[in-house]
Amino acid sequence: MRTDTEMMQLILSTAKEDKRIRAVYMNGSRTNPNADKDIFQDYDIVYVVQETESFQQDKSWIDRFGKRLYMQYPEENGEYPSNPHDCYGWLMQFTDGNRLDLHVQRIEFSQKEIKKDRLCVILLDKDGCLPQMPPPTDADFFVKQPTEKQFADTCNEFWWCLNNVGKGLWRQEIPYAQDMLALIRDELLRVLSWKAGIRTDFSCSIGKSGKYLHRFVPRQDWEDYLSTYCSAKIEECWQAAISMCYLFHKTARYVAQKLGFCYNVQEADASFHYFLHVYSLPKNAKEIYP
Repeated sequence: MRTDTEMMQLILSTAKEDKRIRAVYMNGSRTNPNADKDIFQDYDIVYVVQETESFQQDKSWIDRFGKRLYMQYPEENGEYPSNPHDCYGWLMQFTDGNRLDLHVQRIEFSQKEIKKDRLCVILLDKDGCLPQMPPPTDADFFVKQPTEKQFADTCNEFWWCLNNVGKGLWRQEIPYAQDMLALIRDELLRVLSWKAGIRTDFSCSIGKSGKYLHRFVPRQDWEDYLSTYCSAKIEECWQAAISMCYLFHKTARYVAQKLGFCYNVQEADASFHYFLHVYSLPKNAKEIYP
């Protein structure tokens, strides 16, 4: 596996030798001072160029970066909006284990885009075409303090959609039930992120999918959160949902108390007890309340 030094030398030498490339900047986890450093970190690189079309027309120029296992052209995926004239990319997984997410961007486009991401670090600027950038920070991704309405909406969404989890599990519709479990887990993660924010004066990022949450909440909360993930076995799903309810209720009360919000305990109790009632219903039940 090529070292960081080897990869960066290759990335920069390519830029220096190609007159079409006027600047280089990097973003992503490698510029994030709070991201874990490991062998799976991508190289998120942007070449600032005069035009993108020539790079698209002769795609063999990327062969210099190494032998590829497979790759993706994100701007050619019809499911996502793109503007290849301003920005075009190659996501490359190499046989040595390195991964390079490389984009070419027109100068005018880069001058606007780079200001939107405080994790950008300028590696090369031949003409001084890019603006000065402050030291990289992940502050843009810090947990934001919720309004009372955002808090109330999250709680209502969790307790309302719990109904769908119970219905799906009682019917043994596992794909549907799993989707509903994922939906209410998103709401649980949101209130847990607010707890993390409260404990750090809202100066933390829990990372994509909450992968850094464990750094900022009590260990028991983290373990309880992990217990909400389950297999496709019916009983495991029921127990995961029940664990989710207990953790959500505890965390929502904490957030409400710390931020001076009103938490609708009556709604939570009604939803949870209805869920437990559905859990207890025999599979041949003809009525919800006989």
